[in-house]
Amino acid sequence: MATEASGGVGKKRQKKGKNPQKVTTITESTRIHVNQILEQFCKSDDEEYTFEANLTNRERAAVHMLCRKMGLRSKSSGRGDHRQVSVYKTKKEVGKEGKENLVSFRFSAEAKDVLQDLFSRYPPDDGEMAESKFGESFGRTDKVQARRDDIFCKPALTKYEIARKVESLASRIEKSPNLRQITEERSKLPIGSFRDVVTSTIDSHQVVLISGETGCGKTTQVPQFLLDHVWGKGETCKIVCTQPRRISATSVAERIATERGEYVGDTVGYKIRLETKGGRHSSLLFCTNGILLRVLVSKGNGGLRTGASEKMENYVSDITHIIVDEIHERDRYSDFMLAIIRDMLPSYPHLRLVLMSATIDAERFSDYFGGCPIIRVPGFTYPVKSFYLEDVLSVLRSTENNHLKCTSDDGTMEDSILTEDYKVALDEAVDLALSNDEFDPLLDLISSEGGRKIFNYQHSITGVTPLMVFAGKGRVGDICMLLSFGADCSLKANDGNTALDWAERFNHGEAAEIIKKHIEKTFSQTEEEKLLDKYLSTVDPELIDHVLIEKLLRRICTDSKDGAILIFLPGWDDINKARDRLQASPFFKDSSKFVIISLHSMIPSVEQKKVFRPCPRGCRKIVLSTNIAETSVTIEDVVYVIDSGRMKEKSYDPYNNVSTLHSSWISKASAKQREGRAGRCQPGICYHLYSKLRAASLPDFQVPEIKRIPIEELCLQVKLLDPTCKIEHFLQKTLDPPVYETIRNAITVLQEIGALTLDEKLTELGERIGSLPVHPLTSKMLLIAILLNCLDPALTLACASDYRNPFTLPTLPHEKKRAVAAKSELASLNGGLGDQLAVIAAFRGMENCKGKG
Repeated sequence: MATEASGGVGKKRQKKGKNPQKVTTITESTRIHVNQILEQFCKSDDEEYTFEANLTNRERAAVHMLCRKMGLRSKSSGRGDHRQVSVYKTKKEVGKEGKENLVSFRFSAEAKDVLQDLFSRYPPDDGEMAESKFGESFGRTDKVQARRDDIFCKPALTKYEIARKVESLASRIEKSPNLRQITEERSKLPIGSFRDVVTSTIDSHQVVLISGETGCGKTTQVPQFLLDHVWGKGETCKIVCTQPRRISATSVAERIATERGEYVGDTVGYKIRLETKGGRHSSLLFCTNGILLRVLVSKGNGGLRTGASEKMENYVSDITHIIVDEIHERDRYSDFMLAIIRDMLPSYPHLRLVLMSATIDAERFSDYFGGCPIIRVPGFTYPVKSFYLEDVLSVLRSTENNHLKCTSDDGTMEDSILTEDYKVALDEAVDLALSNDEFDPLLDLISSEGGRKIFNYQHSITGVTPLMVFAGKGRVGDICMLLSFGADCSLKANDGNTALDWAERFNHGEAAEIIKKHIEKTFSQTEEEKLLDKYLSTVDPELIDHVLIEKLLRRICTDSKDGAILIFLPGWDDINKARDRLQASPFFKDSSKFVIISLHSMIPSVEQKKVFRPCPRGCRKIVLSTNIAETSVTIEDVVYVIDSGRMKEKSYDPYNNVSTLHSSWISKASAKQREGRAGRCQPGICYHLYSKLRAASLPDFQVPEIKRIPIEELCLQVKLLDPTCKIEHFLQKTLDPPVYETIRNAITVLQEIGALTLDEKLTELGERIGSLPVHPLTSKMLLIAILLNCLDPALTLACASDYRNPFTLPTLPHEKKRAVAAKSELASLNGGLGDQLAVIAAFRGMENCKGKG
């Protein structure tokens, strides 16, 4: 049993007396600390954790609430000052033999009669009875045929045809003023000056990593660099570029086609689920990670459909370059795909792999590929001012000033970029002040420019700040001036000394006393902190405060007139709530002044493209988006970002075999990406709707998806890729392998549905299940539905399972009751009360309504 090492979570309870204990609120630091303790407990092997007996009633209630959210059991015990909270991991029920108790599925008497009649009229023969057992494929897997898809084949272009294409591109640029302007803009992108470096490095290395800041142009330009370079040598190529999301694949393909004066489907194509543009003639192909993964898996070397395997082998041989973009997002397909590609590279020496990432963990990916070269490309974004929750509350409370004008006046936006000449001048001024007591040059620079970047400037060699200079010289007046301007007392020079250390070292007692008092005042609770504590005592920080968002939006639109506003929300429900609230607001409902657009991966591509269109003059764009807009989508006219700090994340507990989709806090890397969205076209502002303390406690990176989801689909793909390979052995090759329990649970599921034998061999049924691009359980449902002649409703359920729940509950109680009753009525139409029957009835009802117009 584990107990808490530090007493930092709670406050000691007061002794019982006549006066009741004062009700205390839960501080932000306590919430964060409790959450961290529970997360560490979940990751540990401990079965029980007990908090110390110093928690208040509210703190214990918060622990119980967090435990429910995390799938843990909690119980309070003891009395008075000895009352404690113990937390336990939920244990699965097991039978006598140590196996998990499975829920039995019972047939009614009527259903049994129907099945008996079916098997009496159509008894299975000996061959079918043998195949129904979990055995091997009996060498008959060649029956499964793959549909040929030429889009991954290399264009059959002669040198003459390639030269004609190059001349045609040059001619289009020469004749079109618009294309000439686009070409000029392309050359000015930060990646533009790296063109020769990129092509030469890729020529000489099989794997290259390009790490570029947001806005550097790597996504749209690197594929074109390679295409033009290969064509320049008179050679043909097939460049496959993968993106983590469908909207990214389609939008980037369309942008590149536009930059080349073409339509999508010619030189540039894309392939996503249920939609393809282009073909064998397309030299640049964009697709999702999942699409390319299935191509790579299909070329597996096992007994996997002999003829199809040869065709897939030709596909891989035809691909000359694979560009994997946004690798830092770490979705399950990209991690798994990189492991496959790393293994196959020695067999395809002609193939070039280009990894592209934001400046996040680049060295780790380089090490994974044997220390491949990294090309670092700087980005260009305008400076972005950040507000946190306490700042936002202060802004909303004040009605006197335009908070955006105040932001400009303090110099933190306009003066946040110091030129090299100015830095040299500051270095010289600091040196003169220290060595010759010549303070005028330094004071002139400070008074002429101002801004915290100036006040807190650190010498490029010594790290000394202007405040340290004046503290070390005992110039009390100048110290007071800098402190009033917001100079930071906590900064340290390269020798580790602060301004206070400088004053004390040179025995300037008055200067030291002034700095000490300023530090004490800074550390006392500010008005903003009081506002924050009061606010957090009335709301749940785990939930989205739509009232706060609307108030902040109104304040932004009151204090400014131009610039699109991007709001990051966790998921579809919160997007709907925000949109409904804004459309019902008298301030925002005028569609001639405000255009409210939702951005979500489930929205059709046609609707998603509206987000890129500029608004008419006098009209403002408000985009409600999930984390899809962090890196996958760039909206050029965004000036203001509202970051809720939350995201929808899949979570999986392999020890209890429970998976959930819940709202969680983002990582510091995601916060940085969201902030960067505001500085695309001009200086911007990002409003983080969480405290500075919460921001400091965020994890550096999000946990890779492969470590937080069930992996039945990936395990089956391993066997399709190489039936002789042990699943656990292959998954250990991934950058962050899943834990053993996750792999074991997935193998058990595949064995239970007949896809694998008990000794982990792939069955014929397993191959058929793996041939469909859906989860193995869904795939088996479809195969059984074919046998039982009920494929149509099964397809409806398969589509519904890959989409969000079509039944959403309204917020008002009376409407909620009506919604529940309507769902029950739908389910009863097919003779049952299950959720699946309700979905089928709802879909059929929609089809009937569409048929009637």
